[in-house]
Amino acid sequence: TLGTQTDYRDGETQTDPYSPEYVIPSGSVPELLTLATLTWGRGLPAGLAEVEMIERAREKRAWEATLPAMDNASQIAKRRKMMDDMERKEWAFREQEIEKLQKVRLEVFKKLLQRREENQKELAAKRLDDHWQNHQKAKEEKIKKIQHDCALMLRKLVAKRKNVMGKLERRNIIQEYTDFASQTYAPLSRVGYFPDNHSERYVVKNFYLNTFAGLCELEASLPDSVTQVKIKAPKPPYTITKTGFIKRSARLEVELAQVHQ
Repeated sequence: TLGTQTDYRDGETQTDPYSPEYVIPSGSVPELLTLATLTWGRGLPAGLAEVEMIERAREKRAWEATLPAMDNASQIAKRRKMMDDMERKEWAFREQEIEKLQKVRLEVFKKLLQRREENQKELAAKRLDDHWQNHQKAKEEKIKKIQHDCALMLRKLVAKRKNVMGKLERRNIIQEYTDFASQTYAPLSRVGYFPDNHSERYVVKNFYLNTFAGLCELEASLPDSVTQVKIKAPKPPYTITKTGFIKRSARLEVELAQVHQ
């Protein structure tokens, strides 16, 4: 019912397979010793490439057993010819391995190039998008500036049109105070007036709402009907009409009470 947790994971405590000591009898060459270069993680467990290597080694040992002895000149020539043929086969096999390795490297190189091109395309697309966004922002700002300048020039033209001859006019105070849209009642911020300044003077300051004494005085001035609530019990509904008949709703309520009992 209890569990333990160690500070190490299983992969850190896993060791290589055990290889016991061995003794070789004199005069024997075990085939297993030809695979002594293979270790765990480097050739073991054996795959298809290791199996092919083992088969080639067996074929080479069988071929070496068939070599003629070097006792006369004819056997030497035959032995040399067989060794030349084997060397050509080994070189052809080596060329095939090199071609396979080059193909694998070429595929890896193609994948790397494709990945780099995709990354470059993504970066280029992102750069173009950012460039387009910057151009759009600059365009919107330029349009806003043009519209602002247009409104400014229109106001100037309207002001000039009112006084085409350039005559000086005195200020008509009566007309300004009778027109509620004039600068007296509704001044514009572009002429130097900001309505948000000194806004605290428009705040309502009430004695009855901001002080405790005012609240007490306000509460004392209220009538009793506001502070003392009177609840009247509801009258029961009339179940009998003026002519003496019982209403249908009353009869239904009586039947429902009987069913409930």
